[in-house]
Amino acid sequence: MPSFFTEYGLEFLTIAAVHLLAVASPGPDFAIVLKHSISYGRRAAMFTSIGVGLGILVHVAYSLLGIGLLIQTTPVLFQALSYVAAAYLFYIGWGALKSKAQDGQSAVNLTADHQQISDKRSFWLGFLTNGLNPKATLFFLSLFAVVVSSTTPNTVKVLYGLYLAFATGLWFCFLSYCLSSTKIRQFLVAKGYWFDRCMGLVLVLLAIQLVVSA
Repeated sequence: MPSFFTEYGLEFLTIAAVHLLAVASPGPDFAIVLKHSISYGRRAAMFTSIGVGLGILVHVAYSLLGIGLLIQTTPVLFQALSYVAAAYLFYIGWGALKSKAQDGQSAVNLTADHQQISDKRSFWLGFLTNGLNPKATLFFLSLFAVVVSSTTPNTVKVLYGLYLAFATGLWFCFLSYCLSSTKIRQFLVAKGYWFDRCMGLVLVLLAIQLVVSA
């Protein structure tokens, strides 16, 4: 383990920091967890959060495998993809930087239908919300293109992916617990624009680095 942190510590910490900002920013995952927390309660929201976390593995898998294949076979295509990803990152980053404060009460649908939902359905809704999110596709593809070195062993990349899935699930489970309190729920939604602005700055910097290194 000491050798891991010596060789890949900076790479890992960079991935962890960028991922933290991204996962903390309100988006589709936040919305589905919030909805289930309000409508169905803490248990449903927890299973939804686990599904969201495991959905990360879908993006991690094809991002790592796809990048490795492009680097080895068609570097020109990889370079073109890098420019497209950089443009996308800059676009969403710039939009996030302009994020404005919203009224917490209006940002949340407070209508609770009190219906029941199975643990399995809660899980799959979380998994599909994340796994089918097109924005997450380019985000993770760009993240690994910028941060992860082509010489990083596949075993280490797998560890990165497992960490991202675990950290995502853990964050949303924590969020699910907090959202059981109405006051905390409204505060998180009302102040979510600060997360957007922080992530926006990081994404713009990543876009610039991606163009420079392409």
